[in-house]
Amino acid sequence: MGGEDDGLRDYHGKRDFGRTGEPAGDGAPGAGGEPRFVVQIHDASTLHFDFRLQVADVLKSWSVPKGPSADPRDKRLAVPTEDHPLEYEEFEGVIPAGEYGGGTVIVWDRGTYEPLSHDRRGRPVDFAESLARGHARFRLHGAKLHGEYALTRFRGGSDGGAGADVAWLLVKTAGGGQGRGTPDPRRARSARTGRTLARVAAEEGGE
Repeated sequence: MGGEDDGLRDYHGKRDFGRTGEPAGDGAPGAGGEPRFVVQIHDASTLHFDFRLQVADVLKSWSVPKGPSADPRDKRLAVPTEDHPLEYEEFEGVIPAGEYGGGTVIVWDRGTYEPLSHDRRGRPVDFAESLARGHARFRLHGAKLHGEYALTRFRGGSDGGAGADVAWLLVKTAGGGQGRGTPDPRRARSARTGRTLARVAAEEGGE
């Protein structure tokens, strides 16, 4: 796995930081302690959720059209996107029209996670390696999402990267937590500011 500069090449190449308020990422290493996660609601060309897990010094990212669910019966499609800088965990605002991903973003949930991936003998597996192999388990400790989840690649290449033919499933594994599904994204409130998509659009859309 390359350094953050390599990991963020696609991210930087898609954005004009003179126009968008998204963080460029300063290359600073992540703080110690448990790795972070964030789930953002993104009202772009399509309304979707973005699920991001800190792996080393970047946020590995997936677009989840229907959003993560606390109901183990729900199997959510998750399409990998480019890595994002760690600072993106805080990003909430309006990406200008014409920019990549133009639209409104709120931080729906965030917190820490515990890697839980093991091999067949029960030995812990490095989380980045488990993602590269196509199956990673983890326990979320968020404001809204709690409990064990799994990401499983079911279509596409073996390198875990983004691509038109790559797709994963995000599933809450059985046991523990609430069985509720995903809330209405239009009515959902930010875990950071308490705002809805509409309020962020109204307050920041004209800036």
